[in-house]
This record gives sequence, structure tokens and C-alpha cells, in this order.
Amino acid sequence: MKFIHLSDLHIGKRVHEFSMLEDQKYILEQILKIIQDEKPDGVILAGDLYDKPVPSAEAVSVLDDFFTKLADEKCKVFAVSGNHDSAERIAFGAKLMSGRGVYVSPVYEKKIEPIRMEDDYGTINVYLLPFIKPAIVKRFFEKELISTYQDALQAAVSEMKLVSSERNILVAHQFVTGARCCESEEISVGGIDQVDASVFQEFDYVALGHIHSPQHVGRREVRYCGTPLKYSFSEANQEKSVTVIEMKEKGNLIIRIVPLKPLHDMRIIRGTYEEVTNRAFYQEMNTKDYMQIILTDEEDILDGFQKLRIIYPNLMFLEYDNTRTRQNQSIEGAEAIEEKTELELFEEFFELQNNQKMNDEQKLFVKGIMEEIHDREQE
Repeated sequence: MKFIHLSDLHIGKRVHEFSMLEDQKYILEQILKIIQDEKPDGVILAGDLYDKPVPSAEAVSVLDDFFTKLADEKCKVFAVSGNHDSAERIAFGAKLMSGRGVYVSPVYEKKIEPIRMEDDYGTINVYLLPFIKPAIVKRFFEKELISTYQDALQAAVSEMKLVSSERNILVAHQFVTGARCCESEEISVGGIDQVDASVFQEFDYVALGHIHSPQHVGRREVRYCGTPLKYSFSEANQEKSVTVIEMKEKGNLIIRIVPLKPLHDMRIIRGTYEEVTNRAFYQEMNTKDYMQIILTDEEDILDGFQKLRIIYPNLMFLEYDNTRTRQNQSIEGAEAIEEKTELELFEEFFELQNNQKMNDEQKLFVKGIMEEIHDREQE
């Protein structure tokens, strides 16, 4: 049985105030062509279907059109809500849509019944787990201590009574420890939303969403397919794709990727103003791609952004790299930030603003406020 794994469509997203809707429509049509060529038995959508809990009417129309075309292809759809989605809105009409083979995750209420499929090798069970937080799960497990995302995932998975002799797929939208991140993701500071891949060990394939870079975590069967489009310049060098999974007998799984080509790529170009405006420099590239330009001139170019937009109409971001900017205090990259606790980050911010370190009393006060906020979030 064959599945196509997608996630993080983020329909309706804006990047540096540019609407991505036309790019999203374009890439969804390309994905539909891949589906027509591959003829999968099911398409998996692992969360963040929309970019906002209350999507625009146009964003809803785009997803509705995509689901309708998948149903017309007689291809089953398995979709879960992500952290950017409203679980209630995604679940609306679930029973009605299931009549056409479009299965969406319900609002989490402890018990998750699998969608069962049959092929020559037996039964495949597909479990749809919406994005969950400890506060969502713990009210269904009153006798258990659930204070972390790891606790929440372990409790939710424990209620899925897996038949070990059958093939089991989990569709989920969570941050698994060890996954490589990029700038377009919404990740909790300090890594409090991370879970260990071991919680998924009983599943034959785990179709994950939330992380935008295609990758597996731990074992190859625990996989993020990544976004179909680039949503930040930290992804400029990535090749976006869809993941194709072919399940044969239990333990025999083939994973491959099919590359995607966007309507507009994301590029980072670097040089002096004279260099990046030289016809020989830009004539071989698509100047309508989304651009981040880094100018190396020692002096700022007057109205440089507007002048460059004449050549690069989709210029999103302009910055300088010169003696002046290198001397300015820089902010640490995302990877360094993720390794620090919220308190450590606040201490650095305090010192930057006040030119002195926090004393022990101030640290204790801030720590208490942070703990109070975390407790409220989990209520």
C-alpha cells in the first residue's frame, strides 16, 4: 500500500508581508500531478493545514479545493490539526467528509479509533493524533501526573491499543528531540515542547509535521516530510519534496522523495550594490524569486531597497554586511538559543538592557513568574 506524506501547508501564510497563496495554489497543483502519477492509496497531511486558527475565506477555499480534488481521485486523505490550526475548526464536518474518504482528526478526547485499510499483506491501521499539549491531555488522565509534552504523548499513545502483528501508522504534529529546526517554525523557548522518539517505537511509520526541514529522527520510519514551500531564508538551500511510503509486509517499508519546484524560489544573494545591479550578475537567475540581498558596501545606499526592487520585484529583505554592522552587537543564532533555558535568555536580555547582571533576588523573582506562567498554560 502506498501513501504520500505531506505536512505544514500553512495555507494563507504571509512571509515578510508577501502573501504565499498563489505560490501555495501552484505547489498544490504540482502535488496533485504527483498524486495522479503515483496513484497512492492515501495522502497524509500531518498538521498546520492553515497558518492561523481562524483562516481567511480564500485560505479555506484553497484547502477545500485540494481536498475535493483528492476525493475525486478516489484517494483517501488522513489529516490532523497542528499547532497553527484550530482543532475544532479542522474537525468540523469530519463525519460528513469521511463518507468521501477524507478523514480528519477529531478534537482530542482520549480514545482514538484507527482508520483500517486492507491490502494483500493484511491490515493497516492509521491513527490520527491532533497537536496536543499537557493541559489538553491531563484532564482525561486524572490519576496520572502529566506535566510535560513527553508525559502527554506517552499517555495519548498508551490509549491506542495497537495490534503488534498488524502495520500501524501514526499521524502526529509534535516536536521530536533531535530534529533540525529553521527560522519559520514556532518552537517553544527552552525546548519544553519536545518529546523523545522512543514514544513512537511501536509504530511501523510515524508521519510527523511541525518541523519544516525534511528529515528522519532516530530511525528512518519516524519522519518529517518538511514543508512543500520555503517559508524562511534559512531554508534557501533546501530542496522541498513530498515523501512517498510504500508498505509491504510488516517490517518491509520503502521511503523515497519526489522533488517539488516552486513558482518562486527563495534566494540569498550577496555583493556590492554595483555587483547585484549588474546585468551580467542577475541575467541568468529568475529575478522574480523571493530575495534576501546582503550588500557589502561600506556606505548605505540611499533608497537602496526601493531601487533594488526595480530589478528584484519580490525583494523581501535587505541588509548590510560591512565594518559597521560587524562591530554591532549581534544576536545569537537559533541553535544557540535553543540550548539555553528561558531564565538564561532573560538574564542575557536584562544585561543587554541594563549593562549589569541580575542579582540573586531578581533571578528568583523572574523564575517564580515563569513557573506561574507555565502552570497557567497547563491548566
